[in-house]
Amino acid sequence: MEWQELLIDGYGRVSEALEEALKGMTQDDLNQLPHPDCNSMGWLAWHLTRVQDDHIADLMGVKQLWVSEGWHARFGRAASEDDIGWGHSSKDVAEFKSPDAETLLEYHQAVLERTKRYLRSLSASDLDRELNEPWYQPLPTVGVRLISILADDLQHVGQIAYVRGLLKGKGWLGY
Repeated sequence: MEWQELLIDGYGRVSEALEEALKGMTQDDLNQLPHPDCNSMGWLAWHLTRVQDDHIADLMGVKQLWVSEGWHARFGRAASEDDIGWGHSSKDVAEFKSPDAETLLEYHQAVLERTKRYLRSLSASDLDRELNEPWYQPLPTVGVRLISILADDLQHVGQIAYVRGLLKGKGWLGY
């Protein structure tokens, strides 16, 4: 297996887990907060996809799909590439109104397809390219960024599954 296919498989597993966690969820479910200081499933799904869209677009040197393909409108949000959820307060999260699960998954799928195209375009030497982010020492590389996006996605999809379990109980995966 080539390294690109390994990463593509990892990002694909995020998508599969997200689909499973959101299956059958209503908009009320997606917006429900398990605690006033926790994130909703809808916010978490939006955020993990926004971060991936932001970071992959930055690595590619292109506009985010959020704006270029008009996803912001389908979410009823501004066409801001800066709004990815970082810095959101508990109040901001509570005010977030998730679209339906299908829209969350369609946006995620669009970002996943772009991510896969980008990964297939890279050479092994591209992974060592340092990013111009002097606030990090040592400077991150493309390879480090790709793994940090994947790790963040996996963490957030796990949080979604956990929140679903809190709200809906055991058994949603058939065991």
